[in-house]
Formats: sequence, C-alpha cells, structure tokens
Amino acid sequence: MKKHNVGVIGYGWVATAHIAAINATQHAQVTAVHSARPLDPAELRQRHGGAIRAYQSLDAMLADKSIDVVSICSYPWLHAAHATAAARAGKHLIIEKPLALSWDDCVAIRDAVAKAKVMACVCLECRYSAQFLSTKAVIDAGLLGEIHYGEVDYYHGIGPWYGQYRWNTKKSGGGSSLLSAGCHALDALLLCMGGDVAEVQSLSTKSRGKDFKPYEYDTTSVTLLRFKDGRVGKTASVIDCVQPYYFHTHLVGSEGSLLDNKFHSNKLGALNKNRWSDLSFPLVDSGDVKDHPYQTQFEAFFAALGHGEEMALTGLADALRSHAVIFAADKAAKSGKPVKLA
Repeated sequence: MKKHNVGVIGYGWVATAHIAAINATQHAQVTAVHSARPLDPAELRQRHGGAIRAYQSLDAMLADKSIDVVSICSYPWLHAAHATAAARAGKHLIIEKPLALSWDDCVAIRDAVAKAKVMACVCLECRYSAQFLSTKAVIDAGLLGEIHYGEVDYYHGIGPWYGQYRWNTKKSGGGSSLLSAGCHALDALLLCMGGDVAEVQSLSTKSRGKDFKPYEYDTTSVTLLRFKDGRVGKTASVIDCVQPYYFHTHLVGSEGSLLDNKFHSNKLGALNKNRWSDLSFPLVDSGDVKDHPYQTQFEAFFAALGHGEEMALTGLADALRSHAVIFAADKAAKSGKPVKLA
C-alpha cells in the first residue's frame, strides 16, 4: 500500500493528536504543517519525527505535489475555506469536526470534493471507538432485535479548564452545543439506529454557573428524533455540566436492550433476566483528543484510499447526514417548532 504524505492545516491541540495518529498508522507520514504563526521546522521534527516542512502560506503548501492528503485542524469557522481549497488542489481530506458551522458551508465542501473527485474522512471518530464498534456488532448480530428507541447523550463540561474554551464560547466559534461537541453523541445515535430521520424537535437552555456565563449560545440541548419508519431517538448535548465526562448510551429493541457496556437479550437463553450482562470494552470517557480513536479511524481511511473506495462509517456522506440533523435540531431549538428533514 502506498505511504501517503500528509499536510496539516492549523497547528493547535487537535493537530498534535492528528499528527501522532497519522504517523502511527504506518501508511502515512506528516511531512508539512501550515500555520498562520511562524513555526520552527527543527522543533516540529524533534517533537513529531520525520522531515516536516513548515509553511505560513497555505497556497504554497497546497502547491506541494508530494502532499496527497491534507488534515484540516484549523478553527471550525475556517473549515469550509480550507477544505474547498485543498480539494481544488487535488488533495484528499481529513476534516476535524464539526464539518462546518453552516449547512451552506457543508454543501460547499461536498460540491468541491465531488468536483475534484477526492475522498474525505470527517472526524466523528467515536464510531471507531471500542465501545461503538462493539455496540454495532451486537446490533448487527441481532441480539437486540429491532431497535425502536435509542438515546445517546453527551455530558462534558467545557469550561475555562478546557483548551477550546477560549474560542468555543463565541457563537461564531462553537456554533451550538451540538456543533461544539454533542455532534459525537447524535452521530453515534444515527449509527446505532440506522434509517432516515423525518423530523426533529429540540429544546435548549444554559447553566447559570459563572464558568459558563461567557457562552453566547445555549450550552444544553435536548433533541428528539422521529425516523421515517416511526422509531424515535433522543440526544442530550450538555457542555455546561459539572461532573466527570459521560457518554450515555441506551438502546431498546424487540429482543433486548443495551446500556453503556451492559446488555440483555432474549436471543441468549442462558442469561439471567433479572441482571444485566457485562460487555468487555472501554467506554468513551474522555474529551481529551489524545484519548480519541483517531489512529483506528485513519487506518480505515488510508485503507479506503488504497482501494479507491468511499470510507466506511466516517466518510463525507455519513457526516453530511449527521450534520443535516444537527442543523435541523438547532433550528428547532431556536424556533420552538419541529423541523422536518427533506
């Protein structure tokens, strides 16, 4: 398999996690970093290994024909401009979440990728966590039967102690509770439920705590989803909580239920019906990017590139589907009315 040269746009906290994960795949190496601030190439090489070039000019990095993949780790409000420019330059894309802060920008990325005939991976990487790979295996094995109700909730207080707080509090930076972080939970819910969403309803509020006062948007939202086949789901996105990180999952089906890392199923007759049975996998339990399953996700992306196939689980099509629901939910929260999806 070809070893890909990767250029990184933006050199902040998340970029350091992307670089480590990309270099660990054995199928790619970061060879260039673009940042608006001057970077010392020797320092980059000492920290990350390899021969890394530093660019202050984005155009210059995108003109480098040795780079065939670009990882976009810039601020969310810059994602659309950077992704479309990289696509036009013929580069395959890794895009940190959220894909963009507006649906129009998401569409611009989609169109640029289609026109350039490049491939994209969007970092909704919880799909590649041990928890959700295992959960999906349980679902696909039929142990829960047909899931008619599911809830996946995101609880993570993003206050002054957290890296992205300094810009995340701005509406123009974080966008909404879902776009800022809760997108992981809503995306995981869509993964588990499958099918198309017909309508969403959403309510939102915010903490009165001093640490969350600077936020320009509601930091807690609760979204109800009605699928076209009548099933329902729920996602709470709470980035103003004072508690340990918690990624709550509860799926209810015709033959069983799954609760975080516990389950019960009528398909397995030997189980005690009065107790949950344990599933042995680590839970998604950290918002720190160094704990995210980027390497597993990037391995899958580079394998897809090698085969010339659309990436499974976190390709652009899946990300667009999730973002369409997110923008509908934010619209519903703002209007107080249900929003139908096309």
